[in-house]
Amino acid sequence: MNMQAKIDFLNSHALPFITMLGGEVTGLDVAQKSCTFEFNVSRDFCHSGDIVQGGFITAMLDAAMSHAVFGLETDISGVSSLEITTRYLEASRAGRLIAVGKITKAAYKTAFLEGALYDVEGKLLATSQSVAKLVREKKG
Repeated sequence: MNMQAKIDFLNSHALPFITMLGGEVTGLDVAQKSCTFEFNVSRDFCHSGDIVQGGFITAMLDAAMSHAVFGLETDISGVSSLEITTRYLEASRAGRLIAVGKITKAAYKTAFLEGALYDVEGKLLATSQSVAKLVREKKG
């Protein structure tokens, strides 16, 4: 399956929370071991006017990181976060946001992941690191 077909597959199987946050996979990069998401976040997910609530930021970063695994590793049927840490560097405002998730290292059952969230001008808004349990499809 080529990269565009993988991107289309991931988008066609988007979970409801990704759709609610206006999320769409826009890129997979084998060399960088990364997945890029674009989100169009409405004010429904904000506090203090247009500042996106932190839990939604973590959800966007987690989606980008886990989709890097789904899009680039073979035979993955599940990715479960065992630990996730998010650092909020700037206020993330409603509108278009870009999340990039990367595989730092993947073994058979575990992956180490990192993510970054940017605004449309490329300003870094938040970062994350995660350890995830991988579930692989049984062969045979």
